[in-house]
Amino acid sequence: MKIMIVEDDRTIASILAAELTKWGYNPFIITDFQNVLARFHEEAPQLVLMDIQLPAFNGYYWCQEIRKVSQVPLIFISSRTENMDIVMAIQMGGDDYIQKPFDLNVALAKVQALLRRTYDFTENENYLHLGSVILKTGESKLLYEENELDLTRNELRTLELLFQKKGTFVAREEIMVRLWEDESFIDDNTLAVTIARLRKKLKNIGLDQLIVTKKGMGYSVTEEEL
Repeated sequence: MKIMIVEDDRTIASILAAELTKWGYNPFIITDFQNVLARFHEEAPQLVLMDIQLPAFNGYYWCQEIRKVSQVPLIFISSRTENMDIVMAIQMGGDDYIQKPFDLNVALAKVQALLRRTYDFTENENYLHLGSVILKTGESKLLYEENELDLTRNELRTLELLFQKKGTFVAREEIMVRLWEDESFIDDNTLAVTIARLRKKLKNIGLDQLIVTKKGMGYSVTEEEL
């Protein structure tokens, strides 16, 4: 799989590329930070590693530009360690976050886990139904009446879990494990941001009552709320 590395520290970029190559991936390093999106289109990578502090435009900007055209898995890399930075990274469309300085084994594990979640999951076409709402997991889309909603990876996986357990409440910890495979490193606010963004999308197509929250129990979807 092809992995795009957007990192202005050439030492870090080279070390990452060497480790990824050793494990059979095909990494390439961005050196022109004015034309990140153009290179993304040219190479069509299966995953992006994106530093936040970059020359000219920062990583948040380029993530948003990529998200306009693709839901490719994207992991932010940054020396910023505040919870708000992690929340911002997820809110801007990132799927995971690696803090500098990082252990190469940890970085590799995150890359492998995200690739596995993404491509093993989306290869199998599947539909889940809740009343007149259809979740097309293979296409990352939700259909309702005449509306079609494109979902990010984490939005899709959240809805998939809730649809599979419709009528029951799913604990926040269980959703976090589904999204990031380990809830311990991620702040609880990060899930709240993901849910809030998803609810905003759903509201735009008349499904503002689809996701129900119950304090101390988690989230649920039921046909009764439609």
